[in-house]
Amino acid sequence: MKNAVEPNDDQINAFLAMGDAPVYMVNLLKFREKANYPDGRDADISGREAYFRYAEPMTRLVLAAGGSLDFSGDVGGLLIGELDENWDMVAIMTYPSPKTLVDISLTPEFQEIAVHRKAGLEGQLLLPCRVPGR
Repeated sequence: MKNAVEPNDDQINAFLAMGDAPVYMVNLLKFREKANYPDGRDADISGREAYFRYAEPMTRLVLAAGGSLDFSGDVGGLLIGELDENWDMVAIMTYPSPKTLVDISLTPEFQEIAVHRKAGLEGQLLLPCRVPGR
């Protein structure tokens, strides 16, 4: 498993190739113990706090684009399988289409808040899911 914060070009292209149907994005989040801003600001806040400076306005952007936040919660443990380290949080967002997420990521509003996401996350996995047959 490789934990990352940004997708590569191949991943973006495969995501967009999923078509125009709604996509349910499962977000597995791992927070930094302390925020890590490139300019050194707010070194005393947690990664979780920094991430929520991103998550709250991002949710508003998704809602405005016709999407939804379907679930968000802390991970309570691991029932089956093994991990070196557990995820901190899981969130599921629905986007009207893959293009919707890409379009949001190109807005000035997203560009302004993205620094908080990077400062707060140690890494994440994003799993785009579809209802079968769509």
